[in-house]
Amino acid sequence: MKRVIANAFLLIAAGTVYLILSHLSYGAVSAEAMFRANLERTGVYKTQGIRRLHGVQWKFKTERVIEAWFSSPSVSGDTVYFGSDDNYLYALNGLTGELKWKFKTGDVVYSSPAIADGVVYVGSHDGSLYAVDAKTGEERWNFRTGYRVYSSPAVSEETIYFGSADMYLYAVEAATGKLLWKFKAGSWILSSPAIADGTIYFGCWDAYLYAVDIATGREKWRFKTGYRILSSPAVVEGTVYFGSMDGIFYAVDTKSGQQRWRFKTNERIRSSPAIQNHTVYFGADDGQFYALAVENGQEKWRIKTGGPIISSPSLADGIVYFGSADGHLYAVDAETGKRRWRFNAPLGWMRSSPAVANGMIYFGSDDGNLYALH
Repeated sequence: MKRVIANAFLLIAAGTVYLILSHLSYGAVSAEAMFRANLERTGVYKTQGIRRLHGVQWKFKTERVIEAWFSSPSVSGDTVYFGSDDNYLYALNGLTGELKWKFKTGDVVYSSPAIADGVVYVGSHDGSLYAVDAKTGEERWNFRTGYRVYSSPAVSEETIYFGSADMYLYAVEAATGKLLWKFKAGSWILSSPAIADGTIYFGCWDAYLYAVDIATGREKWRFKTGYRILSSPAVVEGTVYFGSMDGIFYAVDTKSGQQRWRFKTNERIRSSPAIQNHTVYFGADDGQFYALAVENGQEKWRIKTGGPIISSPSLADGIVYFGSADGHLYAVDAETGKRRWRFNAPLGWMRSSPAVANGMIYFGSDDGNLYALH
């Protein structure tokens, strides 16, 4: 299986990084090279976190800014990949911040890249999904849709799955870019698809969460919320979790499409959830970050920040990391909700979702920088 081969390569690459970073006393790491860390989009990184912040290892300035919540970095081995609204896809040395290459698309890149078998897949506002050689930055192919591609691609079994604002969810052959099937939803698809047990789950601008058969592209069911869904769903043990712009966080049965529970916040939800140890974590535009029990939606704890939370949380080694529009990246104990540390980027909303790898945390800020903290 392609994913197994990719993970084996990442472990080898991570082992090399471990030797380079041995003076930092970090164990070997595995870089999960896609938005939200895995196909289920749980936001769980299987590596050590940063319990004590030492500072900025490096930062890299783009031509404009890293905008909105879609352009989040992905890390494969010692390379970090990310998009910017200067129209480029970037590849940097994850240890030093040195530019390896940059690839120009026809418009802004809000989609977060996915890396598999030496290829980077990313969408652009020019309406294309690009396949770019991970080492050289050379284009292998591009697949044209009818409108902007916000959605971050998922790679499974030699197939790329992603949504477009032209209202279609696409399945494209990874090697060639050939269309395998497409599914038409009711409006724009900005949400990134999650994959589990032969089903693709994604939210839509038409207020529905869709479940689509991965083999045929046929709809299994749809679930109606009160407003648009920008949040990308996460799937764990027969339940799909996601937030809606109606201010409600939902848990829905993956088989029946029936609601299991809901939790009301005070504002819209654009943050995508992270899930681990029977707890689901997410932020909302009310400035609150929530931890709920996955079984019944009962609140475990919450913490207040100084602005809307659009950034999607990441989990590593018992710590949850997320950004806020108050300009801070937060590190919070996943069990208790106690803040361990926070980092401030002057003049920058933190909408980018952090990636954890190589003993560092990578994220973009609206000040135009990609940061690596250690």
